[in-house]
Amino acid sequence: MDVTPTTTDLPEPRRLGALARLAPEPMKVVLNWGRRYSLWVFNFGLACCAIEFIAASMARHDFIRLGVIPFAPGPRQADLMVVSGTVTDKMAPAVKRLYEQMPEPKYVISFGACSNCGGPYWDSYSVTKGVDQIIPVDVYVPGCPPRPEALLQGILKLQEKIANESVAERYAAPAAGAVQQPTPGELTSGLVEPPRREGER
Repeated sequence: MDVTPTTTDLPEPRRLGALARLAPEPMKVVLNWGRRYSLWVFNFGLACCAIEFIAASMARHDFIRLGVIPFAPGPRQADLMVVSGTVTDKMAPAVKRLYEQMPEPKYVISFGACSNCGGPYWDSYSVTKGVDQIIPVDVYVPGCPPRPEALLQGILKLQEKIANESVAERYAAPAAGAVQQPTPGELTSGLVEPPRREGER
């Protein structure tokens, strides 16, 4: 069974200044190099996978040597969000809100089976079937829970993606007919209502 992290590209409307879009090619290489080796991480830990994230940031695995700085003060200071654990429908609007607070360019790693597709709870009425239904994901790390080495491999995959990134393509307008991401209101609609007591309408 292949457990190598995979990458994907989802279209999403993003804004970037005209000067950054029209930067000459050597400047783009320098910009990508800077983004690649100075990733401030915002860990959105929701369950047991968050413990593996903490293990990856400690002395034994030490992902700071890869240019990744763990525990950003908040989403407004972060470049990378690591979503680790089970995303429930009730938590989905908070995940989206914090993602929207991150400055561009921003990246997302989905860490663990629950974050990727719902994991062992995929058939629960209250579990979101993957964080990619809410926000665009750059790298998926499989496992339940994945080992810290898997997160390191996922970070390396993301750094490869950043190194080959074209700023103009990343911030281009979405293609006509592109699938729009659901709004927080749509995510909370149609949820199971609490049982009513006798005499309530």
